[in-house]
Amino acid sequence: MSTPGLPRRLSVIVPTRDRPELLRQALASIRAVEAQDFSLEILVGDNGSLQETKDVAAEFGAVHLLAQGVGASAGRNAGLAAASGDYIAFLDDDDVWLSGHLRAHFDALDADPTIDGVLGQVIYADRDLNPSGPPSPAVHPGDGDEMLRKMLSGWFPQIGTLVVRKPAAQAAGLFDPKLLGGQDLDWMLRIARKRRLAMTMTPCVLYRGRPPGSYDALQRRRVGFDRQVFLRHALPEWRIWKSLHAFGSAYSLTLWHFYQYFIEAADDRARRGLRFDAAKAIFAAVSVFPLRGVYHAVKPGTPLNQAVRRALAPHVGASLRQEKS
Repeated sequence: MSTPGLPRRLSVIVPTRDRPELLRQALASIRAVEAQDFSLEILVGDNGSLQETKDVAAEFGAVHLLAQGVGASAGRNAGLAAASGDYIAFLDDDDVWLSGHLRAHFDALDADPTIDGVLGQVIYADRDLNPSGPPSPAVHPGDGDEMLRKMLSGWFPQIGTLVVRKPAAQAAGLFDPKLLGGQDLDWMLRIARKRRLAMTMTPCVLYRGRPPGSYDALQRRRVGFDRQVFLRHALPEWRIWKSLHAFGSAYSLTLWHFYQYFIEAADDRARRGLRFDAAKAIFAAVSVFPLRGVYHAVKPGTPLNQAVRRALAPHVGASLRQEKS
């Protein structure tokens, strides 16, 4: 608990690897929201090798920590081990906090001591941080089991919007370093299952996305991790599902964005005459939902079937290249 009369201390953990310019934007956005009634301890968990990363951390009064291991989990775990604040928050090194972040979180935590953590809204943006849509989620996800079901049904809260009391963070433990994808959702689900999370409909983070279709290999790796995270948490919480159908629907919703991504990627590659890349994307889509994928691949008129037909028609790519010339 915070000491009465003294500013609350919030530890903000920022994992990073050799992206000093992006890190500078992230740390500047954190310092910009600091206020008289709460102080921020910034912990940069670095598993990279650049001296400039250390320099950027020092520029913003952040503690630079060497992280052992691969991926964001390593940086976050280094930060958790060193955190001295009464509250814990996170920010990825390529995202930024918005000016309205934290205040509504602390208001909710102060108003109800039984709340262990508060999530906020995220705004998706392009590489230049230009917003690409409205704040998400647009509808409140509910509380308790309702929120847990949403988190296991395709809603992935952005960890940069979370503020959690330190005892709840300690109870959740370290991030799983074996999960190269979905480790943040896995950690938040540990809290949602055993503790009480709340939601403030306040835009908190600008989330820098990748250009569409630019990360096929990464998405192929992440499918298995997200499937693992779902089963790890959904099966022990069988009580929250009203039926086997509800459980199956939640599983489908969890992986649906991968399925859609690969269908769109297959169509794009086929249109550009990249038949081998289109075939890989088609196979990836089918691997997400094998029965559904095969059915959609052969059913005339479906987006996946159209991608298959384009991939098998070499004149499509050729004609498009002629149009550009």
